[in-house]
Amino acid sequence: MSDTRTVPVPEGLDGMRVDAGLSRMLGLSRGVVADLAEDGQVLSGGRPLGKSDRLVAGSWLEVTLPAPKAAPPPAPAEPVAGLKRLYEDDDIVVVDKPLGVAAHPSHGWTGPTVTGGVAALGVSLASSGPAERQGVVHRLDAGTTGVMVLAKSEPAYRALKAAFKERTVTKRYHAVVQGHPDPSRGTIDAPIDRHPRSDWRFAVVAGGKPSVTHYDLLEAFPAASLLDITLETGRTHQIRVHMSALRHPCVGDTTYGADPALAARLGLTRQWLHARQLGFAHPADGRGVEFTSEYPADLQHALDQLRADAG
Repeated sequence: MSDTRTVPVPEGLDGMRVDAGLSRMLGLSRGVVADLAEDGQVLSGGRPLGKSDRLVAGSWLEVTLPAPKAAPPPAPAEPVAGLKRLYEDDDIVVVDKPLGVAAHPSHGWTGPTVTGGVAALGVSLASSGPAERQGVVHRLDAGTTGVMVLAKSEPAYRALKAAFKERTVTKRYHAVVQGHPDPSRGTIDAPIDRHPRSDWRFAVVAGGKPSVTHYDLLEAFPAASLLDITLETGRTHQIRVHMSALRHPCVGDTTYGADPALAARLGLTRQWLHARQLGFAHPADGRGVEFTSEYPADLQHALDQLRADAG
């Protein structure tokens, strides 16, 4: 069943394009709003608005939303090549996620998932959360490798979700970025939101969600730098966006401006970004625990090549 909403245009969005402004007002992607406008589902005073028309402060919009899509089904219990179990007890399971594996099922994703992989290992996860991501308390992109923790018990799920929300979890990444950041140690405090001209990319955007990244140089090479990165927040693509904003994108991350020639020379087909370490208070007894993931073969090969180039 469709859902029709009537919403006022605030002063701050006066003059903004319909697709950009309405996406902020309704929390929808810009592409979805553009499609609604093209289908005649965005009206002002009974007149259909196009996606590039301009909003007028104080006016009222009538927007008809389509019926929500059903959630994707839970992942089948299928073995996932390269998925390693680093630790398991009655409350949590910690895994080393390989490349090309999503955290959980989602619309449009037909590849392997962490939830399906742990089920194939005989691990039962907590039942809290939406059906397709039960037990999942944080996520890594399919193109990012490294440490993930999942909850097996309901108390562990609640405790870990709270820990991530309260930012008491230590999330350490290693990244190889192009060039040499100056200063070599610093903090990037810049809000992130969807890219104004893309539905699948993100960018530093005024008024976006607060996002804080700390970085420190570990090793320098002629063309790149190996950085130790810790996150205060956990926005989608946060490290990739922040390093690109510094004009030092992750090597291989052509989505955010990296030089494809350098990636090709190093044999990389994705960004050099790895979830190296995860530390938190164990949900059962509060003791501090920490888990580390070694570099996968493709990232280690690229790093070895950079070291060889440095002589």
